[in-house]
Amino acid sequence: MPLTPEVLTARGEVVAWLGSLDVTFAPDEEPWFTIDGVESPRQIGSDGSGGAFVLLPSQNVLYVSSEGRAGIIAEDFEAFVQLVIARPYWLDILKFSAGGDLAEMRRAAGALEATLEDEDDVNEAREEIRGGLDLPEADDPVGALYEAVAASDAIVRATDGSPFTTLFNRFSIDSNPMLRNAAA
Repeated sequence: MPLTPEVLTARGEVVAWLGSLDVTFAPDEEPWFTIDGVESPRQIGSDGSGGAFVLLPSQNVLYVSSEGRAGIIAEDFEAFVQLVIARPYWLDILKFSAGGDLAEMRRAAGALEATLEDEDDVNEAREEIRGGLDLPEADDPVGALYEAVAASDAIVRATDGSPFTTLFNRFSIDSNPMLRNAAA
């Protein structure tokens, strides 16, 4: 059976573990964005920073940040869950992507993994979620994230009609001393 939001939410213990990785499967009450060509976006969850996860009619998962950035982050719901498990700091990987450079994203992922403050908790959550859902480890979560965002063609707009920008940000880990030192 393919992993769907309904299958996942029926597994309360797994949802709780995902919460420790900053994903909540409770949509906002009021939509604060629109998506060109999508009549009623299906928000499936949110994160602690106010961003929304949307399951598109194509089954791609779209992330809409509260800071005016948006893009497809996974080819389907299962790939989304695998991304969150493998790289719970996926949004920071995009922040330090140097404008969408895959090699820089891989550097950022390594540095971010090295700086996890609660590594034991994250690793426990990873194991519990994978075991609870019988999910294999993602082959190349950073590569899949890069491909999804680079190919993203969803146009998301604020309620005033202004378009959101890409999830790729211009920073690199070299602009952050802690990450630069972790990568060395």
